[in-house]
Amino acid sequence: MKSISRRDFLQSSGMIMGAALLPSMKWKGQALRLGGPIFLKTEDPVELAKEHRRLGYSAAYVPKVELKDTDRIAALRKAFAAENVIIAEVGAWVNMLDTDAQKRKKNLDYVTERLALAEEIGALTCIDIAGSFNPKSWDGPDARNLSKEFFDVTVENCRKIIDAVKPKTAKFSLEMMGWSLPNDADSCLQFIKAIDRSAFAAHVDIANIINSPERFYNNTALINDTFKKLGKWIVSCHAKDVVGKDVHFAETMPGRGGMDYVAYLRNVTALPRQVPLMLEHLRTPEEYDEARGYVMKVAKETQIPLA
Repeated sequence: MKSISRRDFLQSSGMIMGAALLPSMKWKGQALRLGGPIFLKTEDPVELAKEHRRLGYSAAYVPKVELKDTDRIAALRKAFAAENVIIAEVGAWVNMLDTDAQKRKKNLDYVTERLALAEEIGALTCIDIAGSFNPKSWDGPDARNLSKEFFDVTVENCRKIIDAVKPKTAKFSLEMMGWSLPNDADSCLQFIKAIDRSAFAAHVDIANIINSPERFYNNTALINDTFKKLGKWIVSCHAKDVVGKDVHFAETMPGRGGMDYVAYLRNVTALPRQVPLMLEHLRTPEEYDEARGYVMKVAKETQIPLA
């Protein structure tokens, strides 16, 4: 039997990765920019920014605003900057691969406008999924979602959107998905290379790509590998968790599943710049309180400061 060196063993187990440092070791990376939705009923930019800070957030989803409303955009930029809260994401949640040609064009126009909004308001990224060929569900599974056609059309869509806006600071990114591309770091890298635009970036949602028992039980290695391969392009991350349920995997809030959040937070904050980690998909303020509290608890235990 071939012997293995101590270094090779540590490498294979992920123990020399920054993400696997013992919790007692002082962290020397970035402060964590945590963000999530808020439930304050106001349109006032100052109050919105202060509410994020009250909750311990230093990152935000874009507040309600239209691209044409230049005065409100300026007010939001000023108010959030004053509280040191960055606008992390402008969502553009439509199907860029709709089988109806008119709907597809309408959706692409909408995503283009959202990227323009991200640029104007100073957001880090405009994000969408690539879409789906599923005729009934805009984000549903379909065998063609893993095809060359899917990849090629998505490359064309992303180029068109970026070239129409020509953003100087905001990036356009595709969320990772379990049933369509990009579904891991390697497929995301293929998109980065094929799209060939500096304004295209990587978005990480580890929970979305835990779609097999191997990835579920070895998610520490999955996290480490994803950040190792995509680190220089990562612009934002989502914070969720995954639990095994019957014959599939179900999304849940951080702390209720099996994801290695020490590894996740270590990797996010080991990046060369501050990258926001955004809570999502919960229903009530109380659920967000629990999820936020868990992430903050892990950060404290691993000596990662909050921004």
